[in-house]
Amino acid sequence: MRLHRLRGVSLAALACVALTACATTGSDGSDGDDASSSGDGERAALAPGLDAAANPDPFPSTYRGLPRQNMAIVGGTVFTGAGQRIENGVVIVTDGRVAAVGDASTPVPSGHQVVDARGRFVTPGIIDVHSHLGVYPSPGVQGMSDGNEATSPNTAQVWAEHSLWPQDPGFNAARAGGVTTLQILPGSANLFGGRGVTVRNVPSVTMQGMKMPGAPYGLKMACGENPSRVYGSRNQSPATGMGNMAGYRAAFIAAREYKAKWDKWREDGEGSPPTRNLQNETLAGVLDGSILVQNHCYRADEMAQMIDLSKEFGFRITAFHHAIEAYKLAPTLAREGICADMWTGWWGFKMEALDAVEANAALVDAPPNSCAVIHSDDAELTQRLNQEAAAALAAGRRMGMTIPEERAISWITLNPARSLGIADQTGSLEAGKRADVVIWSANPFSVYARADQVYVDGGLAFDRMNPAYQPLSDFELGQPGFGVAAANVPQGAR
Repeated sequence: MRLHRLRGVSLAALACVALTACATTGSDGSDGDDASSSGDGERAALAPGLDAAANPDPFPSTYRGLPRQNMAIVGGTVFTGAGQRIENGVVIVTDGRVAAVGDASTPVPSGHQVVDARGRFVTPGIIDVHSHLGVYPSPGVQGMSDGNEATSPNTAQVWAEHSLWPQDPGFNAARAGGVTTLQILPGSANLFGGRGVTVRNVPSVTMQGMKMPGAPYGLKMACGENPSRVYGSRNQSPATGMGNMAGYRAAFIAAREYKAKWDKWREDGEGSPPTRNLQNETLAGVLDGSILVQNHCYRADEMAQMIDLSKEFGFRITAFHHAIEAYKLAPTLAREGICADMWTGWWGFKMEALDAVEANAALVDAPPNSCAVIHSDDAELTQRLNQEAAAALAAGRRMGMTIPEERAISWITLNPARSLGIADQTGSLEAGKRADVVIWSANPFSVYARADQVYVDGGLAFDRMNPAYQPLSDFELGQPGFGVAAANVPQGAR
């Protein structure tokens, strides 16, 4: 059991935001019949920064990936993440992508390096959908506590990527646990905490060097005790659950009006354009579907209210985070296409976290079209998400549920990718997807399993046996225990 520092839930992702589907940005004026043209000629472009559509990606990814070579991982037990278990399997990686997955008869292309995985297990890279690495980094001092802009109930205008410190040694530790992709989220002090960002877990000097190209942004929302406690203690709204709901509704009313004004101006070009508002811009992205809602919410009754809210304003919720009572409305979540991003053993640290069961993920997973996800919200738990999934699997089996391991592995691979809107790119070992691969020393559902090798886009990002592939942050150098071999593993290995 751990007390959180209002770090709550939703994490985020990274594609850009255009407020409308209109092709006209006001900057090109190339269409002769463009509705934005005035009687005197083409409409003048707005000054830089005043029109979001003119530069929808102001902080672009510079991710390039690690050095890689074509390879064939052979002989291991393969969990594809998409429901298959292949004994003595073969995974072909070409140009950083999965080219083929099959049994021992799968041909190995000429020139591919053969990686011997006999006696070991091969899975997709683990995806942590709820992380605060980089925004609540180590060392955990006040000067680095950058995850909560707790200055207003609505801070939809802030972006977690602008707080992300890529030198956080937690990224290295997570990679040693098989984590290849993370959503870094703002905390849960506010009704609207801001945008999250999806990152590739590779060493980088800048945030943009980790930022996953093409991943959609997520908006962190929080319901329940955190926002009402933070602002109620300041004698302002929200101080109650009903204050929370009123705050959401008021914000989406303002965003609807804002979006309508921009839509009209883009359509007819008459009058002055609306003044750009970063807060409403993010919420307008939710309304047009370009930004995914990542909603911190513990209780089943509050999740149901948030679903009603989404229908009132015409948006959809992608995932409920923490979702301790998700098991109570598992059929509803499956029907609505909403993921539940959960812990297995964290509960009881506040009233809304009391009614927990360890089989939460297993129960959520049971209905057709469900999306059960295991997440961390913690710099240490992210290193052992395979064990957290194993505990949830064991709890489900104790209840009499028949859940194969090849299905349960999706709780930390493919389903998290669905929760982040990147399942077309990663999350499973299927032809055409990014070659995010972990080779485990043992069955990943065993407490004895260690990630031996971790590949991101086919590049070797971690090797437990080779210190040359064990990146270190400056802040790990010289710490107690540094350089001391453990369990006959070379220096630096985790």
